[in-house]
Amino acid sequence: MIRLEITAVSHVGCVRHSNEDMILVDDQYIRDAHISKNVDLEKKDRYIIAIADGMGGHNSGDVASEDVLKNLQFFYHDIPAGLGAGDFNEIIVSWLGSINAFIASKGRADERFKGMGTTLVGLAYYNNDFYSLNCGDSRLYRFRDRQLTQLTTDHSLNNMLGSEKHTSIITNCIGGGCGTSYIDIVQITSDVLVGDTFMLCSDGLTDMLPDSAISQILEDGGDVDELCLSAIQKGGLDNISCCLIRIK
Repeated sequence: MIRLEITAVSHVGCVRHSNEDMILVDDQYIRDAHISKNVDLEKKDRYIIAIADGMGGHNSGDVASEDVLKNLQFFYHDIPAGLGAGDFNEIIVSWLGSINAFIASKGRADERFKGMGTTLVGLAYYNNDFYSLNCGDSRLYRFRDRQLTQLTTDHSLNNMLGSEKHTSIITNCIGGGCGTSYIDIVQITSDVLVGDTFMLCSDGLTDMLPDSAISQILEDGGDVDELCLSAIQKGGLDNISCCLIRIK
């Protein structure tokens, strides 16, 4: 029996006028709010947790992140039961195509939404397997035995060049603003152990706190509120969203 202890917070930060991040915890949406819940996966064949970071500098980033997560929630719970890993991957890729088409059509119909886009990172449970989902530079980490490990790869110019000079430029997203849109889907079931803590976050957290600081907070028993507060104390230059999932 696997149980999840989930806490999540999404905060506007200290500089932005609005929060363009949003968190999805299966059937709940979090923006400018905090939630805490326990989930027994023995009674479920699927569960989805995700963060979308609407792209600053583009139209309606808050609309993009909300549209993507609401569409994902509806789509995910409509996936047929019992699919294997290959079919699961294919159906998520097909969803990416459909949500990109939806956002593009929304932009064509209304100038306010033209070019809007968002990142997406998620931890998905389906048919007794766990998967990481990633498009953009939001991140999934695992904390185990006092070691913090990033499980996703940033789709960013910074990562492509191995440079710290272009941290705000991403090379892949859902919607407008990037030349490409693809999603990394990785089955991570063998990497999930009782006692692990997984962390989903937007770059509003990781741009303010290095991995060493995040690791220390988790080692000291800190929660999402402490992580968020630490990022705010470092300047809070962007929206901050963080979700901790403890495997029980």
